[in-house]
Amino acid sequence: MIGALLAAGVLFLIARGPRGDHIVLNEPPTPAPVRVHVIGAVTLPGIYSLPTDSRVEDAIEAAAGLLPEADTQALNLAAFLQDGQQIFVPARAPTTAPAIPLTTPGPDSPPSQILPPPPAVSTAASLVNINTATLVELDTLPGIGPVTAEKIIAHRQANGPFATIEAIMDVSGIGPVKFEAMRDLITIGYSP
Repeated sequence: MIGALLAAGVLFLIARGPRGDHIVLNEPPTPAPVRVHVIGAVTLPGIYSLPTDSRVEDAIEAAAGLLPEADTQALNLAAFLQDGQQIFVPARAPTTAPAIPLTTPGPDSPPSQILPPPPAVSTAASLVNINTATLVELDTLPGIGPVTAEKIIAHRQANGPFATIEAIMDVSGIGPVKFEAMRDLITIGYSP
């Protein structure tokens, strides 16, 4: 008799079903878009919001594409974007035009074939002033990429202008080897 009561109790519990309210699962949240800052040799530099799985190529496309002088060799166009990332598209260094041979004018030569000698280039004008240079200008220095150029600008903003060209070695990532590579290419713009 006890066995029959026990079996009836177990059957009652099984047949009764679970108690309580049903759990309703919500849709998984939509991931927030990534915001990236595209600068350099693009048509429309700016900040863009893109889907989470976007790549560098998508960010450049959002910035209306590359300018003709853009140099994508240093970029990984297939890299995934990260929120808050800055994408710098460098420009190729200008190439010098091929030399046009000067001809001595003959009696039948039109005046347009007589070319004056090219103007002398001032070395002072071609130096990069580390106290006023933009990110793009700093990026032209050997061993300085966009990240280090940003560090130079941040150091300048936090500590004021560099007193000597050697003071650039106070910037994280610039040691004696990088300094020697750029020594003859930089200036502070005045004599301390």
